[in-house]
Amino acid sequence: MRFPTFRASVLVLGALLLALAGCETDEPETPPADRAEMSEDEIIEEARAIHERVITIDTHIDIPFNFATDEADPGERGRFQNDLPKMREGGLDAGFFIAYHGQGERTPEATEEAWERVLQKYHGVRRMTYEMYPDEIEFAYTADDVEQIHGEGKLVALIGMENLWPIGDDLSRIEEVFDLGARYISVTHNGHNQFGDAAVERANLGDDGPEWGGLSPLGEQAIDEMNRLGIMVDLSHLAETTALDAIERSRAPVMASHSSVQGIVDIPRNITDRTLEAVRDNGGVVHPTALGSFVKQQPPERAERIAEVRDSFGIESGADIQALSDEDRAAFDAAMAEVDEAFPPANVADFIDHVDYIVDLIGIEHVGISSDFDGGGGVEGWMDSSETFNVTLELVRRGYTEEEIRMIWGGNLLRVMRGVEATAAEIQAEGN
Repeated sequence: MRFPTFRASVLVLGALLLALAGCETDEPETPPADRAEMSEDEIIEEARAIHERVITIDTHIDIPFNFATDEADPGERGRFQNDLPKMREGGLDAGFFIAYHGQGERTPEATEEAWERVLQKYHGVRRMTYEMYPDEIEFAYTADDVEQIHGEGKLVALIGMENLWPIGDDLSRIEEVFDLGARYISVTHNGHNQFGDAAVERANLGDDGPEWGGLSPLGEQAIDEMNRLGIMVDLSHLAETTALDAIERSRAPVMASHSSVQGIVDIPRNITDRTLEAVRDNGGVVHPTALGSFVKQQPPERAERIAEVRDSFGIESGADIQALSDEDRAAFDAAMAEVDEAFPPANVADFIDHVDYIVDLIGIEHVGISSDFDGGGGVEGWMDSSETFNVTLELVRRGYTEEEIRMIWGGNLLRVMRGVEATAAEIQAEGN
């Protein structure tokens, strides 16, 4: 829970920020102190009003390789955790759709094949916005685009790239994906690569302890290129050393697209306090992710049972789940439901504990929201995009004000995007 001394300081800061920005909301907020006197129906009513007024941005939504085809139509309410109907139903305004490919062998043949595959996801997102549903969802390239598209009543699509390995050693491909819409890139996924060390090693790919001790020389060049173009540097999946190197190298604010905190669940994939403090000093933003094993500490028996279920279906990643047939997906979901019954899963309250932790440690200006839907994410109460309102409701229950919720749900991310855009303009001007 949040401490009263921190709450008081945040209220003062929020008031100053509003005064400086000259911002006004459409309706007066109920002060947090009054919420103790509110009924449950009144709390829900206030939360719904806030949820409708703020821009809600989920920074990590996975998609299959056949995204935006007849087999995976985002315009139909289907088996995926995120689609356009679910976004509308839950009041999720914007999402980063992810161009992801898992780590593989570092050979020209493997990277070239992965490059062609990952481009399918870029083209799928663009097909959804430009060809299939242009009246429903529009593609955003800048922070201003996000606000303009939302103001027109449309959903907003952006692209993040997870794992730089598929480009091989060809840094010119970073500009190619920028032109296709990539606005953040993570250097690694699970497993070290040519750009740096990952938080989670892959023994089957030869990982045995740190390889580079952080960023590689090629990784440093990749950060420079991202800064030049205006791509946010994503810290998720990076080893602590790599994340700290990336923050030090970057001239622009950084982000972590889907990383919960080690201070609550001590696993390598979660972000350390040292990295959080470096993000604060850099002016960046960290997005806790609603993936149960990252959110709530569970007994080892739960992980063993999940591993058994995943092995029985041949699942190594979220992409493998997406590729299951309808029959196998139903069987998989039933098996996972049995695990959840034996070991109660994480819920929205557990998830928002990570938001509180980041706010208390480094400040409310440095935290956002991510789901990792269709990549393993989902907690009780926020199992798909149709339940997005429950996140705002929990924030209201915790005493966050409307302006604070606006910052958490997307305002902080848009600030970082603008900082990255400004840095790119400066770098490009220096080169002229």
